Amino acid sequence: MESNGTICRDIPNRLLLIAGRGVYPLLLAKSAKAQGVGDVVALAFKHETDRAIERFADRVIWTPMGKLQRFLDVAGALRISHAVMAGLIRPRHLFFLRLDARMVQLLARLRQRNAETIFGAVAAELKTIGIELLPAHRFMEETMPAPGCLSRLIPDERILSDIALGKRVARFSSNLDIGQTVVVKQGTVLAVEAFEGTDRAIARAGQLGGPGAVVVKAAKTQHDMRFDIPVVGERTLRGLRRIRAAALVVEAHRTILLEREKLIDMANRYGLCFVAEEIDAKGGVY
Repeated sequence: MESNGTICRDIPNRLLLIAGRGVYPLLLAKSAKAQGVGDVVALAFKHETDRAIERFADRVIWTPMGKLQRFLDVAGALRISHAVMAGLIRPRHLFFLRLDARMVQLLARLRQRNAETIFGAVAAELKTIGIELLPAHRFMEETMPAPGCLSRLIPDERILSDIALGKRVARFSSNLDIGQTVVVKQGTVLAVEAFEGTDRAIARAGQLGGPGAVVVKAAKTQHDMRFDIPVVGERTLRGLRRIRAAALVVEAHRTILLEREKLIDMANRYGLCFVAEEIDAKGGVY
């Protein structure tokens, strides 16, 4: 069984869901149950995970954020061999939480601190106690779009030109672990997502460039699909409406669309061009 991005077709009888913020963990738990997982146990974080997770998982264990030793003790005691990470963990926790000694030691070993290095180190810790981390899109494969225009509105020449630029910059910035999202308007890069996250980068671009921007979201070339893969949900679509964006482009086969049909309906109601494209290592089209 692969854990670096290859889809695992086997259905485990038990699944440990490491649940962050948002609707993503709820939908994954629901999908896992629908696909035949007998027992979904959610390891949830106080003041972070939506309490609605208790309606979707068979059992929920609440643990404080930043306490790695307790997290590992609880996970190990469950004796579940497969886990999935789903949902946002706010990066500001690195600076404002009181971390336990185990977490401080883990961070001290990292030369760079970003989603891949931190979650990769946590995944390595999980493996030492017999837990294999599955790709984050496991049980959510149907939400990942194939190439094509998802909305009724198709891109015109100006949008296509901005899409081409946005793809090149998004792949480059993602490969540098800066961020996955780039906002472009009329050949000018308005914003590149950094530590603040996608939604704030979009808002910043709207303040700088006004309506008509093109937003492109892409994973890095060798992205570890066990965590921090591109995800788009309602909040992002509402943010695009607020800045009156012209288009949203996501990477085909490597982006999770939360409540996909609802997002497409929102794009159509907002007059937003919504496109999925495959992107090569240099940001071009395959």
